[in-house]
Amino acid sequence: MLFYSHPACLEHDPREGLPGHPEQPGRLAAIEAALAEQDWLGWERREAPAASEEELMLVHPREHVEGIRELCRSSGGAIDADTYAGAASYEAALRSAGAACAMARALLAGEARVGFAAGRPPGHHAEPARAMGFCLFDNVAVAAALAIAELGAERVFILDWDVHHGNGTAEIFRRRADVLFASIHQGGIFPGTGAREDTGEGPGEGLTINLPVAAGSGEEVWLPLLEDQILPAAAEFDPQLVLISAGFDAHRDDPLAECRLEASSFARMAALVRDAAEDWGAPVGAVLEGGYDLGALADSVAATVAALAEAEGR
Repeated sequence: MLFYSHPACLEHDPREGLPGHPEQPGRLAAIEAALAEQDWLGWERREAPAASEEELMLVHPREHVEGIRELCRSSGGAIDADTYAGAASYEAALRSAGAACAMARALLAGEARVGFAAGRPPGHHAEPARAMGFCLFDNVAVAAALAIAELGAERVFILDWDVHHGNGTAEIFRRRADVLFASIHQGGIFPGTGAREDTGEGPGEGLTINLPVAAGSGEEVWLPLLEDQILPAAAEFDPQLVLISAGFDAHRDDPLAECRLEASSFARMAALVRDAAEDWGAPVGAVLEGGYDLGALADSVAATVAALAEAEGR
């Protein structure tokens, strides 16, 4: 059981240019404090390496990577109304993507069956050539692409349970037949994508599963969608690696959305995924995305890590 992070991920602070920004260093600090109180639940902590620019360019064009790098080197600035990169943000983003990549390497090398990459900034809104939605690079997409390009995986399943649709990940893989992307998200909120009718294109037709839910939806809605629709499709896809875009902003206390999950709901989803992946013979790695109430976020990550650890112990 491997937990990846890096101190540089605490240095990225969008509040430098966007006061009051919800994606702030306290998110990661709260997670690490909650896990430290439980002696990290027996997980091995590893320092995340920096992703290489070549790894980033598996999903992002060179111009995008160099543009973010140069913006940060010139002291940074707002990219849009929601997204900021400062002087420390490029290193943080490299470590955030690097956490996901190192986790994928370790899982596919058989070093562990479960992992958690706790980096920030998050990633699932970053499109190939566009930073947006608090995200600079698409961390989970980089890890999935690396797994296929260099680590021997032929098929990767990405489950996105962040309350906001992972538009960047969906766009990166929508025309590929080697990645199944499935998302449960609140409909009608940022970023406005993720319609049920969007199922991918060309070779990727049928390999995008979008399941928008209504505001107020709790685990009585979320869990059946996962258990009855997504996991059967994933079983048919037969992945060698499972990655979770693990946002925790569907929690009832989160200020940016209106779903009603509890910390225990994320644990139940994690256990369902881990048990299914065990049947497929695939390791599971979670990559941190959203979650903006610090207490709810910390409790939900701890519950998820505990559920994955319990499954590992069976």
